[in-house]
Amino acid sequence: MLLSMVEGQRFTFKKEERVTGKKRIENLFAHGRSFVAYPFRIVFYEYEPCTPSSVSILVSIPKKKLKKATDRNRMKRLAREAYRLNKNLFEKNSRLDIAFIYLKDELSGYDVVEKGVCKALREISNKIEE
Repeated sequence: MLLSMVEGQRFTFKKEERVTGKKRIENLFAHGRSFVAYPFRIVFYEYEPCTPSSVSILVSIPKKKLKKATDRNRMKRLAREAYRLNKNLFEKNSRLDIAFIYLKDELSGYDVVEKGVCKALREISNKIEE
C-alpha cells in the first residue's frame, strides 16, 4: 500500500509550489533572509500576513559548481523530491518563497540532500516563529 494512502496525505509538488516570475525571484533575493543548511544556501522571504498561506520553492544549481547539465538536473530532481516528501515538517501558516542554492562541488547522494532540506525547513520554521 502507498505511504500517502496510509497517512491520508498526498505528497505532490504542483506548479503553484514553484517560484516563478522575474519580479518574484528578484524580490526573494533582494529582501530575503539567508542561512546555510549544507549542502544548500537557503534564501527565504515571508510575505505580509494578509496574503493566503502557501510555500513556493526555487532550486538553483550553479554551473560553476556542477559543469555537466545532467549532474545539475539530477541534483535539482533530488532536491525537489526531498522537499516533496518532507514538506509536511513545515507549518503552512504564512506565505513564503524559498530558494535552495547548491554549494558543493560534486554530486551528493539523496541522503545528504534530504538531510539538508529537512534541516532548512526546521530552521525556517524556527526563524519565522521568532
